[in-house]
Amino acid sequence: MLKNHDASGDLTYQSQRTLAARLFNHNPSGSEIILMSNYSKPLSKTELLNAIAEESGCDRKQVRAVLDSLSNVISGHVAKGSAGVFKMPGLFKISVVDKPATEAKHGVPNPFRPGETMDVAAKPASRRVKVLALKNLKDMAS
Repeated sequence: MLKNHDASGDLTYQSQRTLAARLFNHNPSGSEIILMSNYSKPLSKTELLNAIAEESGCDRKQVRAVLDSLSNVISGHVAKGSAGVFKMPGLFKISVVDKPATEAKHGVPNPFRPGETMDVAAKPASRRVKVLALKNLKDMAS
């Protein structure tokens, strides 16, 4: 467990960087990601917390705090009126796309039954979330 605290009891900057590197299992050389292990099924939230805590040597409270902070940061980036993009370097990019409203259309050719026409209902404006895998994540999957 990390014990680099300043006078106020908070983790020092170097300790925070070390903790983050341990949690995300990033090799300090920057050239290679160290794989934790292969999993046969998706992990539940509790299993994820336990796995990260075990691999990083941190306790579950610290891991939970980091993941909650990450969730809050992402929420702040994708909320209405914010940047609309969050990027986890090397892993993924989350962006919000505003889709405009569409008008109703009448007499549109039916693609499934040639020669027939159909009506398409109007759709209200909406916000869609897109997640784009970046290079390191694609390399992990291959």
